[in-house]
Amino acid sequence: MTTEQSGTTGRRSGAEPGPDGGAAAQDRPDEKEAAEAPSSGKAEATGKADAGPRAGKADAEPGAGTPDEAAGKKAEARDEAAGEKAESGDKAATGTAGDEPADPWSAFGPAPEPVLGRARRAVRAAGRFLVHEWTLAAVAALALAAAMTWPTLRYPRHTLPQDYWDPSLQAWQMAWSGHILRTDPAMLWHANTFYPENWSFAFSDTLLGYAPAGLIGVGPEHAVLRYNIMFVLAHALAAFGAYALARQLGAGRIGGAVAGASFAYAPWLLAQAGHLHILSNGGIPLALAMLARGHGWSLRYGYRPRRRHAGWAFAGWLVAAWQLSLGFGIGLPFAYMLAGTGVVAMVLWFVRRRRVRRPFGRRLFLADVFGGLAFAAVGAALAVPYFKVAELHPNAERTLGDIGLYSPPVSGFFTAPAESRVWGGLHEGARAVLPWHPEMTLLPGFALYALAAGGLFFSVWRVRHRIFLLAGVLVTMALAMGTRFFGGRFTYVPLFDYLPGWSGLRTPGRMMLWTTLLLGLLAAGAVTAFCMRVRELAAERVPPWPGPWLRLATLLPLALVLVEGLNATPQPVVPRQPAAMRTVDGPMLVLPSSQNLDQPVMLWSTDRFQPMVNGGSGFTPRSQARIREATVSFPDYASVDYLRQIGVKNVVVLRDELDGTPWEGLLDRPVDTPGVTREQAGDAVVFRL
Repeated sequence: MTTEQSGTTGRRSGAEPGPDGGAAAQDRPDEKEAAEAPSSGKAEATGKADAGPRAGKADAEPGAGTPDEAAGKKAEARDEAAGEKAESGDKAATGTAGDEPADPWSAFGPAPEPVLGRARRAVRAAGRFLVHEWTLAAVAALALAAAMTWPTLRYPRHTLPQDYWDPSLQAWQMAWSGHILRTDPAMLWHANTFYPENWSFAFSDTLLGYAPAGLIGVGPEHAVLRYNIMFVLAHALAAFGAYALARQLGAGRIGGAVAGASFAYAPWLLAQAGHLHILSNGGIPLALAMLARGHGWSLRYGYRPRRRHAGWAFAGWLVAAWQLSLGFGIGLPFAYMLAGTGVVAMVLWFVRRRRVRRPFGRRLFLADVFGGLAFAAVGAALAVPYFKVAELHPNAERTLGDIGLYSPPVSGFFTAPAESRVWGGLHEGARAVLPWHPEMTLLPGFALYALAAGGLFFSVWRVRHRIFLLAGVLVTMALAMGTRFFGGRFTYVPLFDYLPGWSGLRTPGRMMLWTTLLLGLLAAGAVTAFCMRVRELAAERVPPWPGPWLRLATLLPLALVLVEGLNATPQPVVPRQPAAMRTVDGPMLVLPSSQNLDQPVMLWSTDRFQPMVNGGSGFTPRSQARIREATVSFPDYASVDYLRQIGVKNVVVLRDELDGTPWEGLLDRPVDTPGVTREQAGDAVVFRL
């Protein structure tokens, strides 16, 4: 690291220090070219002509002799310069130096750079790309994600992380979006589940941004494989996005790595292993990093207008829109955060516009306008189906009572979920006293707490920035407590009452996502300052670079964060698809039916996507509840008549799932209803109505 710093200093004298003590990595090439091009051009234009005046000035300094002697020396210097200039002109005109032998010392001069062919230029460009910081960061994030989520990729076609209920639902969501985009995009929101309801795809977060992945593969096995791959990639993007944000704000490489690892592998996220829409959060820090880069702003160096880049700003808005398309569960708070940040930025621009020359360029203004409009358009288009669902299904609306059920106490911030390999067993007693521990174990990591606390006193961030980060941590923690923080009267309840869409969020503990990100930035500031101090100590050594123990000391914070993120997540085998699901047409009903039992059934329908009554989401439509109630006595005349009236043609009964359900003993009943036939299909029994 010391070598890198000294090399950077040699290239750019007086350059602004970067996060690791050198120049900012993303701005070095452009600034180097801008700094070297004018100076080299001037040197070529003036040549040795400047040497004459400088020499004359030196000769005229006190102690150079009498005025006459000085004048004589000036004349001699002018004559010599003129002779050398004439000689060089003759050589340039003739191309040779006559019969005189070449100066033997010229062999020690720099050789001209070879002219590279197209192939060699391509190889050199590829080499620069492969060793670029962002390429290495992306590769490291992917490798780390595969290791930290193991054994997700051990049997990726047959197992799902944590359980096979919500992951089955989300695997179906990605498969449905890809299928309907290939066949009939206009029917996107009217999925094959929850028959005969419309807008059923909007009954829960949709993961619509993963639709391109859904275009590849057909059937349950491919759906499970797709889910596991996206599960790992979501962790990689979260780590990479937080790393990019920390680096853009001014943290060093190791500090950025700590921020990325703590954001992606916080212990509380292990309880969300079955909720891919919560784990798919990497677009948030990545969009913020791009927007900050586009606006030439960093936490460490402030606003630098010359580093603005409209393209990065526009790309940041597009990434934010993509993040919103993954679901409103975490996308809605992100949208409101962007709106609030935009208002604050406009106020600051209005106040400071007279003190800063050209504080906002035209291209950047247009990028923000069109990017913001694209983000708003995506949000509005996605919100329409959800408002329609809220209109048709009033029971889908959350109440403050529902929020209270999922609001964690203060102890939740220090309690790890059962899926934590380090703390899971030790915190079993603490989890037992929580009303709903899967959403209330919110420990971001004790190592992260310690590093963030150290960052309040020892950091590369300014004191006021540390205070702002601390305030953000406290505010988001209060929001995460929902109605547990003084009844939520001054925190969560006003948002619930007045912000559109906020009443659809039932789990306030997921605001811990923002707490974790802010704690990671505080920790990154402390780790960066520590690494800089290590380099200062190493500079006093001979040779001047850190020894092995100092290098290991800089990596210790990263190791502690990763150790706390180790998982003990179960990987259950997905139930096999019944053969009847590949042959029976819809509309159909699969019995027994319940919230959890219906989610694997949704996954099994990914071969043909036939219409089906079954479906699982965050709420139960009244029509589905009535169908379940009416079919408890199936196959009697009343239940069959009811199913025929709503258009159901076939009923598939899963023999092995009946025990302990309201439909237990169904297969022992006689079939007396006219027109109903019964046939065996493997482990299932099919009733054709």
